[in-house]
Amino acid sequence: MNYGHLFSSLEQRQIRLALVGPKGDFGRSLLVQCRALPTLHVVALCDLDIDGTLATLGSLGFRAHAVQVCTTEDEVRAAEAAGRIVLVSNHALLNSVALDLIVEATGQPEVSVLIAENALKRGVHVVMATKETDSVVGPYLNRLALENGVVYSTGEGDQPSNAIGLVTWARVLGFEVVAAGKSSEYDFIYDPAAQTIDYLQERHTVPALAAAWQLGDDVAATLAARSRALSMLPQSATPDYCEMNIVSNSTGLSPACPALNFPLARITELADIFALKEDGGILDHPGVVDVFNCLRRPDEASFAGGVFVVVRTRDDETWQLLKQKGHVLSRNGRYACIYLPYHLMGLETPMTIFSALLLGRPTGSAAQLPRAQMVARACRDFKAGETLAMGGHNHHIDGTVALLLERTEAEGLAPYYLAANKRLVADIAAGGVVPLSALELTGSALFAAWQRNPSLSVETSQ
Repeated sequence: MNYGHLFSSLEQRQIRLALVGPKGDFGRSLLVQCRALPTLHVVALCDLDIDGTLATLGSLGFRAHAVQVCTTEDEVRAAEAAGRIVLVSNHALLNSVALDLIVEATGQPEVSVLIAENALKRGVHVVMATKETDSVVGPYLNRLALENGVVYSTGEGDQPSNAIGLVTWARVLGFEVVAAGKSSEYDFIYDPAAQTIDYLQERHTVPALAAAWQLGDDVAATLAARSRALSMLPQSATPDYCEMNIVSNSTGLSPACPALNFPLARITELADIFALKEDGGILDHPGVVDVFNCLRRPDEASFAGGVFVVVRTRDDETWQLLKQKGHVLSRNGRYACIYLPYHLMGLETPMTIFSALLLGRPTGSAAQLPRAQMVARACRDFKAGETLAMGGHNHHIDGTVALLLERTEAEGLAPYYLAANKRLVADIAAGGVVPLSALELTGSALFAAWQRNPSLSVETSQ
């Protein structure tokens, strides 16, 4: 694909962009790229931390006089007239700014859904970097965008959009996609000589892993042995369920299983692992989304939270030729893994912005019906009156684990990020999945939007 040709009219455009959540990691990475792309004209920024945002802008080389903090509509209009970047803490003031597109990166679903709705209804494109919001109401926001003649999309540089791109690329070429997914965010790095595993800042001695380092003939048994050997470390992450929820909704692929599999896998093994059980793999059926934990030596490249598809091979001679060139094939030659070992966060998101403005097309989310639903299962007893508190880098509801269900299996259950930070009006026993009826949802903008998802019947006592 020649992107210079695809976006050949870019030099004639001046894209008026607002970024909500500029102080976060994603926001900063997008601002870095905006500095390198003069066609992206940042006209507004919104963040609750005004001082922190100003510090971020200063560290990126934005001049102080180029930004004006505004608290009223009159101040917004004056800043615009003076050619300054409007900086606000109240997202409602963005409605007073002339915009082509908003990038939403607050990580706060109850806020981001309002920002997205307001923008789409006034004819402004939306790139949704708050994956939690898209997992709950992406189908509705897609439809709302179509109704208003604009684009709604997840952003290139985040795994959902990248995975959707790889799946649709494979389908356009006629491949049968058996599985699609990503690696979890952090690698498990094994030193065979020292028999240690490094995970983030932790190091553990793992003598039992040596016997399971090679995949062996019994794939499931090897994976189980690896999991036991590394049982002291977390082997699943809540954001991965959220991202696979989005990919499922946008591609029609179903969850591999409610807990997803999260095998500890080396890159060269992916075509053997994400194969059907009848062919020695771990999958009950084809056409699924799943996640793996990247297991590697210190001298091996990381998957870097990248994305993959596993496809069926059709012609042995062709694929054996490709195997000789270094492509990853299963040992029986029936499956191949094609992958992109990177995700560049906001550095890559301009591709989505350009596609929306120049082509009128999303790069990620598509207007699909809800296919999957991420839900929360209680790990302890919860009592009415408690709040399902969410916090931390991984946006995890304390005291729960995530599951990813087929939408038809989730009737009456609360989407995970709809349940987050909601007060309980009923007890939930350990092992139970949080139902809608147990949540205080009065005044929830996210719940109101979720009820508008296409073909979604909601039964709730709220």
